[in-house]
Amino acid sequence: MCLLINKAHQLQPKGIKINYLKKVYKITYKTYLNERLKKVDFHGQLTHPLYVQVTFERKTIFFKSYYFELFSKPRYFLIVPGAGSKGPSLEQVIEKETEVVNFILDKFKDDFSLEKFKTAYAYYSKDLCDITEKGFIDYLYTYFWDKGSPHIGDLIKWGGSHVIAYDLIKDFKRTFNKALYDELVENSFYYAPPYLPIYGYMQQTKRWPMLILPVHEWSRPETQAAFREYVGVYYKGMGTEELVTKVNRWPDYLKM
Repeated sequence: MCLLINKAHQLQPKGIKINYLKKVYKITYKTYLNERLKKVDFHGQLTHPLYVQVTFERKTIFFKSYYFELFSKPRYFLIVPGAGSKGPSLEQVIEKETEVVNFILDKFKDDFSLEKFKTAYAYYSKDLCDITEKGFIDYLYTYFWDKGSPHIGDLIKWGGSHVIAYDLIKDFKRTFNKALYDELVENSFYYAPPYLPIYGYMQQTKRWPMLILPVHEWSRPETQAAFREYVGVYYKGMGTEELVTKVNRWPDYLKM
């Protein structure tokens, strides 16, 4: 079975032909604004939710865009006092959808089915930064309660939806004394998901607002090799392979 992939833009079906046992199959997929649903606020812009549609052997599946949901979160909208604001565009979201769809089609080019596609999409589209951030915030919440500063913990857990946790830690480094900051970071490697090294590595190669590390990108050997190099430089006291193992356990963090 071999795939021939043709790229297209939103609302234009993308055609793929599969030559399998001398029989030609066609896959089409597209992203589209689901006008059957009410418009939602996408960082100040009212729009119908973004969906993905895939057709294979005259059967069609459609589902919500993971990246539309992800980038709709308040923390992806940056407001700088006196300078304005900036957030992701729908075009950037569609680009991320195209990347994961093409990855899945290539991965299953020899054994494609709609069921496999939907399962793979739910797995490979996930953002490791988003997944591990929740457990990391829970860790900060507990840490400050244990330190006798429960209101800081409450503020982080219940009022931090507009703030990226990694940026918060950078501010802590500037304002906390070194001993407290070092303890907070070191303890996180034992009591929280490996959010800090994941996000720190990711932001070296990405630009705002597309600050994500999808599972399909992490699954590539070259990405994990680069991550190992990053850990060796910035987290010398931590076991590199141990951290890689923790990252690979990311489905466990969905239960936190």
